[in-house]
Amino acid sequence: MLSLPSAAEPLFLKLSVAFTRPTFQRILPLCIGAILAIGPRTITALLRIMRGLVGGHPSSYHRVFSRAAWPLEPLGKVVAAAVLRWGHRWVVLAISVKFPFTSRRWALPVLAALYRPKELNKAEGRRHKTAPDLARQLMATLIHWFSDRTFVFLGDGGYASHELARFCFRHRGRATLVIRFHGDANLYAPPPQRKGRKGRPRIKGAKLPAPQSVVQRSQRTPVVVDWYGGGQRRIEWVGGTGQWYKGGQGLIPIRWVFVHDLQGTHRDEYFYTTDTTLMAEQIITYFTARWPIETTFQEVRAHLGFETPRQRVAKSVLRTGPCLLGLFSMIILIFAVHARRHRIRLRATAWYTKTEPTFSDAITTVRRLFGSMTIFERSSHSDAFQKIPCHLRNLLLNHLSRAA
Repeated sequence: MLSLPSAAEPLFLKLSVAFTRPTFQRILPLCIGAILAIGPRTITALLRIMRGLVGGHPSSYHRVFSRAAWPLEPLGKVVAAAVLRWGHRWVVLAISVKFPFTSRRWALPVLAALYRPKELNKAEGRRHKTAPDLARQLMATLIHWFSDRTFVFLGDGGYASHELARFCFRHRGRATLVIRFHGDANLYAPPPQRKGRKGRPRIKGAKLPAPQSVVQRSQRTPVVVDWYGGGQRRIEWVGGTGQWYKGGQGLIPIRWVFVHDLQGTHRDEYFYTTDTTLMAEQIITYFTARWPIETTFQEVRAHLGFETPRQRVAKSVLRTGPCLLGLFSMIILIFAVHARRHRIRLRATAWYTKTEPTFSDAITTVRRLFGSMTIFERSSHSDAFQKIPCHLRNLLLNHLSRAA
């Protein structure tokens, strides 16, 4: 075997699981040769780079790609796991807000928690918390802070856990969950009333047909509902109720709904809610209001550098991400107050006409507000700025505000 740098050896050893020993003894020199190569990376060129360090006939190295049996998927999984260790996964709780200056909703982050892989928690002696566990903690915090309010919590399929549904059902006077569901979910009727006192009481009733089975034999109801992006859409739906069961966790009464987009731009979806009194149209409208969180993540990355900070201290990591998410919310809130009192000029584009403000308009406006009150009035160069003609000063301020 060839000697490997200490930084590379663990990764290459994990990659070896996809190969037999003879195949790995040939793929390893080819990988090293591909790293060292400056010109073409043909098998012959790689062997030329590694000459004197490899054994066997050259044809055996060509057969690694043409005939040897080894799958790509395990290699992708190893590389993906290694990449993910360098990134962070945040569980973010945002509040969906409809401002007067726009027809679409904005998702404003208010709380965030860093998800840590199970292996890392075990190595550091920390109790592992899943993403739904962290979401439940954030939801509980919000409920505790605002005891006079009720909340509808929305989430994608990664948070469609029985535990999260049980939390919202336990706090059903204060919290409702609307989230993606599974067409093959196990649903049951409520447990029958106990007759007599002998034997253990049943914890669940008869098994109900899975939602996908109900959809196949049911007539769909057409309706127009609020849709992603603030518009409306014609859809068909089928719904039902049942008790969602998980061993050792009991039953949770839910209402589910299947949605088919008649325009065909969105795939078929299943949703459920812990509030069984909600109508199907309400469930769909609630869930489609979740989409702005995806836009928020995109804007935070593009305009606030959410993925660019580099920290090596734990506290810095735990604070910087949430602060940048909070900065997004602060900018929108400042912009909203300003928009009440002033006419907003939308940033012109060469390729389409903008009818509503976006985050780039919001941050440009807020930059201009702060720029005019700090750089142009309070800095050590304020006297020099005042000597610039007014129209040039405004032009300079506009360009500085739009720079990003």
